[in-house]
Amino acid sequence: MSTTPVICFGQQPCGFFPKRYLFAKIQTARQMQKETGGEMVFFCHDSDHDPRETQTILRHRKTGESATLNFSFANKIQRKFSPLHLKQIAAGWQEKTLLQLPNYVEHRSIEIFKKISVTNVADFCLEMYRGMGLLDGIRVVRSSDPAIRRTACDVTDFFVDVPFEGEIVRARSMGGTLKLHEGGDSFVTLPEAAFNKEQISPTRDTRLRWMQSVVHCTHYIAGAGEKTYLRQEEAPEITFINRDSIDRHDEAFTETPS
Repeated sequence: MSTTPVICFGQQPCGFFPKRYLFAKIQTARQMQKETGGEMVFFCHDSDHDPRETQTILRHRKTGESATLNFSFANKIQRKFSPLHLKQIAAGWQEKTLLQLPNYVEHRSIEIFKKISVTNVADFCLEMYRGMGLLDGIRVVRSSDPAIRRTACDVTDFFVDVPFEGEIVRARSMGGTLKLHEGGDSFVTLPEAAFNKEQISPTRDTRLRWMQSVVHCTHYIAGAGEKTYLRQEEAPEITFINRDSIDRHDEAFTETPS
């Protein structure tokens, strides 16, 4: 393990403007680095497939009413089952969203949004966060990166990226079979398929150990929700830090450098 502080925080891509709780984690990491030195690492879990992760809650600049926006996805299979780094943005979404943004954000934020030219959800989010200056000085480690997956430890509870109806989907390994969760108690069982480490990503319960085998962090900044499921006993070498509190934590952070 490194003796130099490695200050890590983790999050799925969480909206084309990031949720305020991600901003709070970033601010906590920056403050820690001022105090201890070392490196900041953003573990970006873009292997997640839940389309709700990228819902973006904005407030109308005049009325204060909230609106929930999200990407439009290329098709239903991608929306429900493909990992975020493979969800393609539907044609016309960016242009349509640009027409709505003046109601919610300032001109500088709109200009950053307008310049982004990538076509998948995870890349769009990361490019937006970079354009806003949020990731300056922070190393990004993506759970979708094949090199990261090859290096990560083996876990017994995991998802696998496999073909399904012309798309790549993220299927849960359950009792030796691969399944897609349709909702409730409904699952679709996929045909048997060979796979390797480059197709595997962790579940919520195995994510910490999997991440730590790659990042080797000394400090981890956790949100209130994370602390309820992180298996801290599996990583006794990590000092866990509560992220700074922030109001309206699930709404979008839209401020940009002047």
